[in-house]
Amino acid sequence: MQIGVPKETKDQEFRVGLSPSSVRVLTEIGHGVSVETNAGNNAGFTDEEYRKAGAKIVNTPESIWNQEMVVKVKEPLITEYKFLQKGQLLFTYLHLAADRKLTEQLIDCGTNAIAYETVEQPGANRLPLLTPMSIIAGRLAVQFGARFLERQQGGRGVLLGGVPGVKPGKVVILGGGVVGTEAAKIALGMRATVQILDVNVERLSYLETLFGSRVELLYSNSAHIETVVKEADLLIGAVLIPGRKAPILVSRQLVKQMHPGSVLVDVAVDQGGCVETLHPTSHTNPVYIEEGVVHYGVPNMPGAVPWTSTQALNNSTLPYVVQLANLGIKALDVNPALAKGLNVQNHRLVHPAVQGVFPDLVN
Repeated sequence: MQIGVPKETKDQEFRVGLSPSSVRVLTEIGHGVSVETNAGNNAGFTDEEYRKAGAKIVNTPESIWNQEMVVKVKEPLITEYKFLQKGQLLFTYLHLAADRKLTEQLIDCGTNAIAYETVEQPGANRLPLLTPMSIIAGRLAVQFGARFLERQQGGRGVLLGGVPGVKPGKVVILGGGVVGTEAAKIALGMRATVQILDVNVERLSYLETLFGSRVELLYSNSAHIETVVKEADLLIGAVLIPGRKAPILVSRQLVKQMHPGSVLVDVAVDQGGCVETLHPTSHTNPVYIEEGVVHYGVPNMPGAVPWTSTQALNNSTLPYVVQLANLGIKALDVNPALAKGLNVQNHRLVHPAVQGVFPDLVN
């Protein structure tokens, strides 16, 4: 199979779909890989490394998108819609529930679109291609939150860890999944006070075995959310419903009651976000202030650490890429986890969760 790896076009998205080591695996088993010029530079991978791995370096995105399969990191932007082709395999993060325009475009052009975030292994919410980026995003959420709590960045001037004689900052995490768990680890490492809210009692029990009494664990309901959000210095949204838009858990009215200069980081922003006042931002302009609260809504947070995140992502995606390269669309027939990743096929919206968001697009 001929595989294309484009340079990402999203604002300051420095990750790349395939690393040189992944390219080498593919070329050694007989597949052709074309990589756009400088696609991996900002992740620390040079064109020469890709050449040594067996890739062909091409200068134009058109050449990349003419391949049988395109492997990338983030969803195609409007400027890339013209490259989408009927029957082509597209393997990337899509988050279609929050992007009607892209959903319509994929249906119209007939691309076979497989989303990393909906590939699902047997078991409760086992999302192998979302997990590595969720780990990174969860850790970065606290790192960025701590930064924007600084007064010079618009925050209220709270040091999360406090100092002897001054209480630490309070971190409230909505959701105890992978993102929430990783965020808690970093917040605890900074010596902050940490609270996690989740609707899954079994998950809360697991988190108790992990953190013991160092983290306050609460069942997530409107009363508890209202109580803890008001006192948060850093609020992290870590809610995920695979394939669906995130529910709004924090209303504008509740945001108004937060401390002026407190910080809100919503990792679920690429699925619509769980805070009413939050909208997507970018690495170039990551924050804005609304209702006196600093809002951080960058949807591609792991793009800030591309050397780490590209390799972490490839560790998980490569086996699926190899299977798609070997078998094409027939790989979905032999791999049920990969089949669950299929969102659009032959001009049809096929993923049940996304169908629930856009029932008028189902035919």
